[in-house]
Parts: sequence; C-alpha cells; structure tokens
Amino acid sequence: MNRKTLIIMSSALIASSVCMFAIHLLIFRDLHHIMIYTIHDIAFLPIEVLIVSLFFHRIIESVQKKNMLEKMNMAVGLFFSEGGTELLTLIVAMDQDADEISSELIVAPQWKKKEYETALKRVEKLEGDLQITPDTLLEIRELLNSRREFLLSLLGNPNLIEHETFTDMVLAVFHLSEELAARDDFYFLPESDLRHLDIDIMRAYKLLVKEWLRYMENIQRNYPYLFSMAVRTNPLKKNPDPVFRQ
Repeated sequence: MNRKTLIIMSSALIASSVCMFAIHLLIFRDLHHIMIYTIHDIAFLPIEVLIVSLFFHRIIESVQKKNMLEKMNMAVGLFFSEGGTELLTLIVAMDQDADEISSELIVAPQWKKKEYETALKRVEKLEGDLQITPDTLLEIRELLNSRREFLLSLLGNPNLIEHETFTDMVLAVFHLSEELAARDDFYFLPESDLRHLDIDIMRAYKLLVKEWLRYMENIQRNYPYLFSMAVRTNPLKKNPDPVFRQ
C-alpha cells in the first residue's frame, strides 16, 4: 500500500466516523451520550492495542512462520529430488572413510531428536578421504551443469533467505559447479587444482550431509511415506538398497 492510498483510506474512515457521529446527534440530540462513549472507547484503545500486539499478532506470526517453514522444507525436498541425492551419492562413493562413519550417520526408523543431534555433531568432525578421479569429476560436472538453472532459482527464492544453512549448502554446491565448469580437462590437472577441488568438494559434502539429516528428521516427523523410501535409498550408504514396491 503506497502513501497516497493510505492517506485516502485513512481520510475515508475518519470521514465515515464523523458522519455516523453526526447522524447519531441528529437523531438522538444527545451530545453528552456521544462524549461518554467516545472517551470510553478512547480509554479502552491502549488495551485493544495490547491485546492485538501480544496475542493476535503473535498468532498471525506463528501461522506465517509455519507456512514459511513448510515452503522451505518443500524446497529442501525438491533440491534432493532434483539432484542433491545423486550428488551426495557420487561424493560418498569417493569417500574412502564412508564405511567407518556410516553407522553414525545412516538414519534408522527408530531415530529420535537425540540421535539426529548426535549425528549433526559427528558431521562437524567429518574429514573424509576423497579419492578424486577424472571420471567422477566429469560426472559431477555434468550433473551440476544440468541443474544450474534450478540452483539459481533456489538462490533467488526469498523464502530461503532465513534458512541460512540451506542457503550456505546451495552456495557451496553452486561454487563447486563453477570450479568444475572452469576446467576443460580433468585428466591433466595439476596437483594444486586437485587440492583446491578436494577442499570445495569436502565443503559441499559436509553441508549436504547436514541438510540431508535435517531433511530426514523433517520427513520422518511429517511425511512417513517419504521417509520410508529415503531410508532404503539413503545416499550415505555406499551401496543403497534398491527401491522396491511393497
């Protein structure tokens, strides 16, 4: 609402109130009665403001926050469906230490909030021993190139601004995409380039695992049918279970 519209609406409301007071005065000829109730209403106005501010405003904020969280969770799920899971699978296949940490990070149906918190703390210590090969780099580059427009749309989504951890992950993945796109031939990379890519992949790896765990916690609580399949096809396993129909 611009300033001009606000002034017009305010003036119209005040004029309407004055007209109704004038009609009341013309009909009942009782200015004393009008003044009593006007002062009474003005006196009660701070209490109305307090009620609206403390209760109704908070209820509206709570509903808006819930709607925003639902939209953010949908975006997170869409990210993993549209390539995030595949990317994580490729990186896990490169990690020579994946088997050692799998028991701590692979979500089980009996997990509760405590297990998720423990797993997230474990990710902070994740170092990884990545066996980088030209073929794997090429595969990751092709995957990210095919999802470039999707990644850009996520970065431009205003609903994700407050979801800092997810935004950081998308930025890390997008940066990795840019680094890979800047190199033509992965078979003759100097050692310095390999070390640089190792750092970029590890950064994306840790953030991907964190968001995957948060995503799993959310769908376990709200979408058990999605959780069932995600457990079986968990990308943190080097050999995920095939999807099958029950």
